[in-house]
Amino acid sequence: MAAGDAISALGACATNKDQPLIDDIRLLGTILGDTVREHEGDAVFEQIETIRQLSVDSHRSTDPQAGAKLEALLNAMRSSEAVTVIRAFGYFSHLANLAEDCHQLRQRALLDARQEPTDGSLTRAFERLGAAGVKFADISRALAQSWVSPVLTAHPTEIQRKSTLDAGRAIAALLAERERLTGAVELAKNTDLLRARVTQLWQTRIRRFSNLNVQDEIENVLSYYRTTFLREIPRLYAALEERLGGDVASFFRMGNWIGGDRDGNPNVNADTLAMALRKQSETVLRHYLAEVHELGAELSISQSLVNCSPPLQALADKSGDEGRHREDEPYRRALIGIYARLAAALKTLTGSQAFPHPGISGAPYVRAEEFLSDLHAIRDSLCRNHGAPLIAPRLGPLIRAAEVFGFHLATTDLRQNSDQHAAVVGELLAVARIEPSYADLDEVGKQELLLAQLCKPQLLRIRDAAYSAETHGELAVFEAARTLREQFGPNGIRHYIISHTETVSDLLEVLLLQKEAGLLHGTLAPEDASLARVDLIVVPLFETIEDLRAAVAIMRGFYALPGIAGLVRNSGGEQEVMLGYSDSNKDGGFLTSNWELYRTSTALVGFFETQPGLTLRLFHGRGGAVARGGGPSYQAILAQPPGTVKGQIRLTEQGEVINAKYANPDIGRGNLETLMAATLEATFLTAKEDPAAEFMIAAEKLSQLSMHAYRKLVYETPGFTDYFFSATPIMEIAELNIGSRPASRRATRRIEDLRAIPWSFSWGQSRVALPGWLGFGTAVETFLAADHAAHLSLLRRMQAQWPFFRTLLSNIDMVLAKADLGVARRYAGLASDNASAGNILAVIEREWLSTIKAIETVTGETQRLADDPALARSIAHRCAYIAPLNHLQVELLRRRRAGSGDENAQHGILIAINGIAAGLRNTG
Repeated sequence: MAAGDAISALGACATNKDQPLIDDIRLLGTILGDTVREHEGDAVFEQIETIRQLSVDSHRSTDPQAGAKLEALLNAMRSSEAVTVIRAFGYFSHLANLAEDCHQLRQRALLDARQEPTDGSLTRAFERLGAAGVKFADISRALAQSWVSPVLTAHPTEIQRKSTLDAGRAIAALLAERERLTGAVELAKNTDLLRARVTQLWQTRIRRFSNLNVQDEIENVLSYYRTTFLREIPRLYAALEERLGGDVASFFRMGNWIGGDRDGNPNVNADTLAMALRKQSETVLRHYLAEVHELGAELSISQSLVNCSPPLQALADKSGDEGRHREDEPYRRALIGIYARLAAALKTLTGSQAFPHPGISGAPYVRAEEFLSDLHAIRDSLCRNHGAPLIAPRLGPLIRAAEVFGFHLATTDLRQNSDQHAAVVGELLAVARIEPSYADLDEVGKQELLLAQLCKPQLLRIRDAAYSAETHGELAVFEAARTLREQFGPNGIRHYIISHTETVSDLLEVLLLQKEAGLLHGTLAPEDASLARVDLIVVPLFETIEDLRAAVAIMRGFYALPGIAGLVRNSGGEQEVMLGYSDSNKDGGFLTSNWELYRTSTALVGFFETQPGLTLRLFHGRGGAVARGGGPSYQAILAQPPGTVKGQIRLTEQGEVINAKYANPDIGRGNLETLMAATLEATFLTAKEDPAAEFMIAAEKLSQLSMHAYRKLVYETPGFTDYFFSATPIMEIAELNIGSRPASRRATRRIEDLRAIPWSFSWGQSRVALPGWLGFGTAVETFLAADHAAHLSLLRRMQAQWPFFRTLLSNIDMVLAKADLGVARRYAGLASDNASAGNILAVIEREWLSTIKAIETVTGETQRLADDPALARSIAHRCAYIAPLNHLQVELLRRRRAGSGDENAQHGILIAINGIAAGLRNTG
């Protein structure tokens, strides 16, 4: 068999439009096969081909003995041989992903050429808005009051090294280039370059030997700004303005947690926060410098031919440029002065130098608004003097970038656990001899005490008093926030997120800590409250099922306190509430998590409608896996409850999702466009009324049944924790060095203490994907048993008429398509207590079959992903290439846990984790 077929026997079920994808995968497979043969020899290559063929035959059921033959072959391998096989299959998955991304862009371009807009595009969104009679003026007014923001987090779910990601970007660019090549010589050169990049991959170490630190995480995420956000977001605005026929407010901005998220990460502190802001500022200022430098070359306009405006002339005259050969070129002279001022700002804010060095010196810009004012002077002069066509190529995008990114690049959120705030406040009160035992007060007592302190101008801190390192560290973050806002602008840090919010006092504590750092201006005393304002929006994060159910009562209690509503109104009138998808799922299961998030969102909107002058914005803490709120963003936004978007939404992007969505600038623009389009549709086109009462009642009943089944297995079944730790690679995932944050909140084996990312990641690796479906089957089965005909009719109407329920079913369907209970049984064999493991696996299998039956019964579809055949084909093709990775991972786990001390076994386990995640296209 040819090398390409040896690595990639795909295409049996492909449609004609998929043929270019098949060709790309076959080409990359051929190159990978040749690379393996060259580096490892013919025998290793033939062994890999045999494994591939047996796995394909097993999945297609063309050889009833193939599974047994494959098992015998893999189990007999030495660990060093297994590592090579794992690398080959893992890299094939990475290359297949790149080919699929390239094909996605190819298909989008074809649809655009045919003027066939797709869901999630601005074209389709405006078609629907127009059909609904929404006027452009109404859209522009709404956007002027909107805030839409993807927020990049440092949650550790990206397991590829940056070296691998960079090589992947180069391969993607070469694949895209092939579309434009026609000559045999050009194609051959391109193939040689692809071969070089695949060789680079094969010779590059897959896994990290040391843990990422916060600086690494900052540098990694900034690369996406350079490749995608800084250029693609201005282009999106331009497309939006073209459709609306006028200026659009800068409502779409980027957010960031890296350097400011301290929850459970002792490596994040005031220093990392300052470093994050400096690095962000350096990134955006260098972008501006490069664009201004290019503008200087482009705007070679001579005054002997065209006039300029007086403001532009003044800008040129004060630039300090005295080059005689530019005497008649005011735009160039003005841009030289702007470049010098940007270079000085770069030096002042970040300590770094501009390249090329400015030829003259200039006073640094203090605020981005000053830079914008100068750019506006250039734009206005061009408009008034027949130079308008010169704006769109570079100056227009630069102005938009300056409006969106400022000198801070992205809004960096601060986050900390409420327990830490309580400890700091308690120590401050004790040292000040105001309250020796703050933690022992009841909630009413805490609120009264905190409010009393917020009404006083005096600070709690005593000069020269001794405080713990923890208190010093927390207060230093607040103080750094004040300083950094002064340096980089108020949009540099806007939000303070309180993890594990359970009480009203959790919010008051953060207000008090802001007061200690000079971020609260004035007091809540009646005579002063009308002028009081606070710099950072206090954002409660409701994470568990119990927390979500208490959210509205907490917000109602908070705003019932004297002075709070006025304080928030004085501070801009924005109240953000963050909703946690991950922990609520781990707590109550997929269905209950989604339902409680829906109910909480609806109830919060209802409450804030009674609060004049306040705008509610929901912040969705979504992860990569469906179990953690992942899944298609377009459907997720449209499935939000009526009235919960209204142009206001933030949502997290993390780990491998950031790379998948934004590493390629064209794909990145498509995903950003999807967020814009979905927000517009959710704001203007979603139903204004709540779903039918019978839908809500049914969802509540299903949630109760689902949560009972989920918790019965996960939290109430003896031996389940031991089963999880033995039948998944959870312990090995902690060794991956994929982030600066520990895998658990506490050093225990309690599932309650485990972070949601490794919980979901582990189940995905073992192909159970339990957090994404457990409980649903039992819930539907029990619900139908009460009145099968009537309840089935109801569920089908819910699917047809209710976006929330339809999206829920679609996401479960996708999870089921990626899971494989046959593989999961192999992992179950790792458990030391065979009897207990057998019982638990039997429950999992029963629940699994029940969930499949429930999906098929409600949807009427017996095939997974019937509504997304392209994804169904992709997953089906991948299964045969993921299975050997799973099988070898299980075998190597068995050897390592038996105490063999085999370093190759450990290495193989860890790179298998990488390969399986690539094959499934998600981790946590």
